[in-house]
Amino acid sequence: MTQEPSRSGLDLPSSEDVMEVLRGVIDPELGSDIVDLGMAKGASIADEGVVTIKIALTTMGCPLRSQIKKDATARIKSFPGVTKVKIDWTELTDVEKAATMSRARQVAAENAGPNAIPATARVLAIASGKGGVGKSSVTVNLAAALADAGYAVGLIDADIWGFSIPRMLGLDGRLEANADGDSAKMTPHSLPIGEGRIDVISMGFLVDGEESALLWRGLMLNRAVQHFLEDVSWADDLDYVLIDMPPGTGDVAMGLARMLPRAEMIVVTTPATGAQKVAARAVSMARKSHVRVAGVIENMSVFINEEGTRYELFGSGGGQELATMAGVPLIGSIPIEPAVSTGGDNGEPAALGNGSAAKVFAAIASRIVEEISPPVEMASCTARLFDAVEEALDAAGL
Repeated sequence: MTQEPSRSGLDLPSSEDVMEVLRGVIDPELGSDIVDLGMAKGASIADEGVVTIKIALTTMGCPLRSQIKKDATARIKSFPGVTKVKIDWTELTDVEKAATMSRARQVAAENAGPNAIPATARVLAIASGKGGVGKSSVTVNLAAALADAGYAVGLIDADIWGFSIPRMLGLDGRLEANADGDSAKMTPHSLPIGEGRIDVISMGFLVDGEESALLWRGLMLNRAVQHFLEDVSWADDLDYVLIDMPPGTGDVAMGLARMLPRAEMIVVTTPATGAQKVAARAVSMARKSHVRVAGVIENMSVFINEEGTRYELFGSGGGQELATMAGVPLIGSIPIEPAVSTGGDNGEPAALGNGSAAKVFAAIASRIVEEISPPVEMASCTARLFDAVEEALDAAGL
């Protein structure tokens, strides 16, 4: 099908173009894209730039419906000339559900790789376009806020060269290994917080000290991250796994996108326009790798003195501009507060304190849990059907 100009004069995508971009919309529970799973049923384009797509869910009450809608809408709106996206929701038939589950099972078998991350854990990669924006600090404090809210959180320090997570959490000591079948796996250091906990893996637990330099190239870095996914005894009850990504869009970032295709990305930036422009590259990398960008966090947004006077030391608006450009929400803006820096130096996350930053981190964690990336419950839309469909597939010899 050839593209036709819209009334605005811009070329509109074809239905094939729309279906192709929908291959980047991943069902978080089934681990494959909605086109391959047979959930995307077709697309039509009107000359005024309105794109209508038909999506069939495993059940109409699926709690992941809003996430699929946001991701599909954001991807389609990236086409020039598209003014609006409409979704015609429907439900898979019993036969289609069986075929979808069969395909999901096949994809899982084909893509099964070195990954011990529990299937029910939501994986959030915390990324930035450049260093110096406080990405690691945001990761640590967000993990602490989630744990304080009662969740079990895995924390992977994938910033192999610039590891700092152990110091920020006040953890040290070498990792121990435990027998797991015919192999030995590393046991993460665990930090109880409130009713939850953080299980941490970092290169900092494998070297002599934080000052040790790692003279490694891309392949070795990727292999180190692969070890963190494959050779670690991650607990089955993890609700979230947060990954402190290295800055930029290099080998580790692209490798993680391949090793963890169900990961979602949260991009950290500062209010400065320069930082926002660089952070846009992380968004671009994620989209090209079919990784869902879940939202933006603005760090160092404003300093407020004891009299309540606000000082925008690093400019303003960068976080919202990046979120608007990416078509994702601005999840929160973290103020400049000495407790964040001193807490990172002393192993006492500011999120566990009483200051304004602690309140913001708690609000961000709450929004992630309730809206941005809710925990995967085994009673959710796909999981409720899984056992019954598996029985039907087995009975049919599929």
